Amino acid sequence: MQTGKYDPTVASGDHPRSPMQPPQVFIDGHTLYTQYVPFDATLEILDGSGSVVFTTFVAAYTPSVSLPTTLSGDYQIRLIEGYWYFYGWIHL
Repeated sequence: MQTGKYDPTVASGDHPRSPMQPPQVFIDGHTLYTQYVPFDATLEILDGSGSVVFTTFVAAYTPSVSLPTTLSGDYQIRLIEGYWYFYGWIHL
């Protein structure tokens, strides 16, 4: 996954910090494995036109999320946590 449009190296105040490490997620069929995501997040699935077709809350360290079996094709996924978001692409 890659980091969204906000600059993760800019901290509030004058002290820069290291970039936030992107979470590692894996997909198998219509199951997204998220067991090592250490923060609460909103999961969004976007279609090719950028429309959100699925959204759900994912608690920290949730092992997996079942995605709708009605989805088929290529999608962008976003894990949103506060001002940060991480994105990648999946094929269902």
